[in-house]
Amino acid sequence: MSKYILRRILIFIPTLFIITLFAFIISVNAPGDPVDRMMSSLKSGEETVQKENSKELKTYWKKKLGLDLPLFYFSLHALSTADTLYKIYDTSEKETLERLIYKYGNWKEISAYHTSLLNLEKRLDNNTTFAFLNADKFIQLKYEIFSLKYIYDNSAIESRIKSIQKLMSDGNSLPDIGNIKSNYERIKIKSTPWKNFIPVISFYKHNQYHRWLFGDGVYSKGILRGDFGISYITKQPVSKVIGERIGWSFFFILVAVILAYFISIPVGAKAGSKKDSAFDKVSSITLFVLYSLPVFWVATLLLMTFANPDVLFIFPASGVKPANGFPEAASLFEKIKLTLPYLVLPVICYTYGSLAFLARTMRVSMLEEINRDYVRTARAKGLSESKVIYKHALRNVLFPAITVFANFFPLVISGVVVIETIFTIPGMGLETFIAIQNQNYPMLIAIFTITGMLTLVGYLVSDILYALTDPRISFSK
Repeated sequence: MSKYILRRILIFIPTLFIITLFAFIISVNAPGDPVDRMMSSLKSGEETVQKENSKELKTYWKKKLGLDLPLFYFSLHALSTADTLYKIYDTSEKETLERLIYKYGNWKEISAYHTSLLNLEKRLDNNTTFAFLNADKFIQLKYEIFSLKYIYDNSAIESRIKSIQKLMSDGNSLPDIGNIKSNYERIKIKSTPWKNFIPVISFYKHNQYHRWLFGDGVYSKGILRGDFGISYITKQPVSKVIGERIGWSFFFILVAVILAYFISIPVGAKAGSKKDSAFDKVSSITLFVLYSLPVFWVATLLLMTFANPDVLFIFPASGVKPANGFPEAASLFEKIKLTLPYLVLPVICYTYGSLAFLARTMRVSMLEEINRDYVRTARAKGLSESKVIYKHALRNVLFPAITVFANFFPLVISGVVVIETIFTIPGMGLETFIAIQNQNYPMLIAIFTITGMLTLVGYLVSDILYALTDPRISFSK
């Protein structure tokens, strides 16, 4: 058994690599700009600081989120393209440079032209050099130079440069203007578009995927050490948010699994062993009805019936504890007593669907097992019906239930979105719903990744339970 478990764990390694790779691909291709999302989530008191230091903030968040690194360990690109193009974070600016590269094929000259634009833009931030311009002309000059970073059409670029030169005619001509014009002319003179058709592979030791997995020792510890990045909403570590929310999801899933199995196994076994009896007919109809009821409808019905002051106000409508908190001197028993009414309706919604499915599965399996030779032999030996059913046949009937057991593991991290949203349970289901509403991709990617890991763990636990249930199954060979 131990060798089998070790082999399965070793198989997990490439599987986990694929899971993390898919999660990373989804994260980098998610719509929206992470830096803009981080800056837009600043509190109102920080808005002034944001406006005054927007460039510094963007640089800070780029570095903290690892967006100043290449994507992967290697990249395949054309000879005309630089392997450092990833350092340009602005998508539109990068697209402009890529179009220029595709058109002219000489990154060295294009880079020099782009650098001259950035240098002049920096000088514009200190407008003492341009004191000879009035406010309107200064703003226009700043706009003309800024827009050049996003223009790749030849006639448009030349028109902008002429416009800049015209604005500068009122004062001494700056060397930056001449550099921009000469660098752009050099792009056209030294055009080498044939380089676009020669592939080149570049390798990167430090990249976003490596940092995402293993961290960088400064801003990130990596997902292998439980660091899934920063939430776009709260700007807190995602792992901290999950740690605060996962407790209630785990509690409800655990209670639901225990109740579902303890009720469904004897009900399904008895119904299958006594086919067409009154118990079988009543339980089959009841289980069929329960299984067909949608959970959002049942949850709403329970709230309207048992948490409604106009009907029966027996249970609270939402939450998991009193809104004002527990009394200061309350003991543990008193806290549990105050909490229990909040848990009844959610537990019913968590349990009834799984219970109905498992009981129906157990019934079908028992119907197949009850007519096998070993069951008839046990009856011929004079064993009581209860021993025949629960000691001999039940073990073989448990296999489908064990298979279903593996599916409960991912629910611990993903939660049940509908139930937790309706009852306002502060668990992972509600957090998932909030993350989807707010496009909080780090949280969603964390849930996706951990769900995949827990699925693997669930399958491993199911295999171990197979061997413990049936001695005929051995993983030692």
